[in-house]
Amino acid sequence: MKLTIAIDGPAAAGKGTISRAVAAHFGLAHLDTGLLYRAVGARVAEGMEPLEAAQTLSEADLARSDLRSAAAGRAASEVAALPEVRAALVDFQRAFAARAGGAVLDGRDIGTVICPDADVKLFVTASAEVRAHRRWLELRAAEPDLREADVLAELRARDERDSQRSTAPLRPAEDAVTLDTSKLSIEEAVAQAVELVRRAVAGRE
Repeated sequence: MKLTIAIDGPAAAGKGTISRAVAAHFGLAHLDTGLLYRAVGARVAEGMEPLEAAQTLSEADLARSDLRSAAAGRAASEVAALPEVRAALVDFQRAFAARAGGAVLDGRDIGTVICPDADVKLFVTASAEVRAHRRWLELRAAEPDLREADVLAELRARDERDSQRSTAPLRPAEDAVTLDTSKLSIEEAVAQAVELVRRAVAGRE
């Protein structure tokens, strides 16, 4: 059975980790769509026009080692607010979702825009404070002077940009199941996500 799973949520809620684990559990391909926007943002930071950066994106761009930095996250949020950039990347994402055997896609508008007919939709979230702490732990090795308070401020600003943008704002799909990971370990969050997918699939059979 072909299975398409859409997993959305704000930054550092755990959706990437959960998506990779769910894809591995069910034997599906996985696409972190946030990397697309981070790669476009990185190219724009180097002087390229946003639309050109999106239209000429290659797999090599997605393999860059600097895409997980705080700067890349800021750049991604800024270019993601541009309708022409989002439109340029829609076909890439939908083609991935339609591949034989199914796929797991994670991002901010997968269940609402990219794959509104996905078989399973999850919205992974957590409190801003918890998410900021997680992101600070990720970044502090590379950025030892980074303050957790600054990470929290940047995360809140990004949440506002993502949720208030006119094109494909961050929000749960009406039929998405919300998974709050604030008080869950990685193992617990993954286990709950896998169980939610199992139940959804069982309900279709």
